[in-house]
Amino acid sequence: MKMKLDFEKMGGLIPAIVQDENTSKVLMLGYMNEESYNLTKQTGKVTFYSRSRQTLWTKGETSGNYLTVVNMMADCDHDTILIKAIPSGPVCHTGADTCFGEKNIEDILFLKYLQNFIEQRRQEMPEGSYTTSLFQKGVNRMAQKVGEEAVETVIEATNGTEDGFIYEASDLIYHLIVLLTSKGLRMEDLIRELKKRHK
Repeated sequence: MKMKLDFEKMGGLIPAIVQDENTSKVLMLGYMNEESYNLTKQTGKVTFYSRSRQTLWTKGETSGNYLTVVNMMADCDHDTILIKAIPSGPVCHTGADTCFGEKNIEDILFLKYLQNFIEQRRQEMPEGSYTTSLFQKGVNRMAQKVGEEAVETVIEATNGTEDGFIYEASDLIYHLIVLLTSKGLRMEDLIRELKKRHK
């Protein structure tokens, strides 16, 4: 974690951006002086300098929601620091996961939300819903759509654009989740199978 930092450019302070090591979500922005930076290095807990109170404060010292440092790096001008950390709870004083109002979850967990939504469609079968129409047409049509989307994904991968490939691959995943749901299965079943194969 040894690095050269320019504390003089902004009167002894540098911005410190905190990012979750696991999810890559930006958690908060604070400021550090040289003393709080050194204390952060020594303790492994993110410590800032409060501009309003003009004192050091360790994030979590009141709430218990500490930020445990994994790595720190300076930007190209050596006047901003990026801290990759592991939060032990919500980061914002409002109780939110981040100071920017984002949920601190990996984007890949959206797939779980999407399958829950598709399952809700299967139970409620609202009129005018494309997903409803797939369930109404039955497993053969759903399986056929997975095959069609797989072919279109291959075509884009070999002869198309990156945007086109992402678009068709997303269609493929969506239709696969619909098919899984119709069979009473979930993405988690695929994950368990993949984990079983991984050695």
